[in-house]
Amino acid sequence: MSKAPTQEQLDEWKEAFSLYDKKGNSTVSSVNLGDLLRGLGQNPTQAEVAELVKDTARSKNVPETQEFDIDFGTFLSILTRPDGFKPAGSSQEFIQGFQVFDKEGDGYISAGELRYVLTNLGEKLDESEVDELLKDVEVGKDGRINYVDFVTIVLSN
Repeated sequence: MSKAPTQEQLDEWKEAFSLYDKKGNSTVSSVNLGDLLRGLGQNPTQAEVAELVKDTARSKNVPETQEFDIDFGTFLSILTRPDGFKPAGSSQEFIQGFQVFDKEGDGYISAGELRYVLTNLGEKLDESEVDELLKDVEVGKDGRINYVDFVTIVLSN
């Protein structure tokens, strides 16, 4: 996001920022940075958020392991950084990723295998996050899930 934000974007960002301002002091906790960015449609990985927090802590002379407050100006510089954030993957990219696990080539993978992939590979989810993702997905009598439907449901939420 290298170009200057519009007034409409700034207003949206300020509104979202204020929702995370739990102390009412025009700051947000470093702990909430990833959620705030994702709430504004960005797609930082957990590693990117950790790096952003580390860099911001360093610039504020705060220990990297300590929670600290981020003001809107600092947040704005994070949000508009020249290299931006990796865009969210397309549905086709996710489907291609699941095809690796589709042994029969029929568009289905076992619910257990899907759970394993989501909790052990890439940006790992915890069990409660996987449960939340799977609650709207139909599991067949054979215990398998249509991963195209799964991707469609997840991306629509």
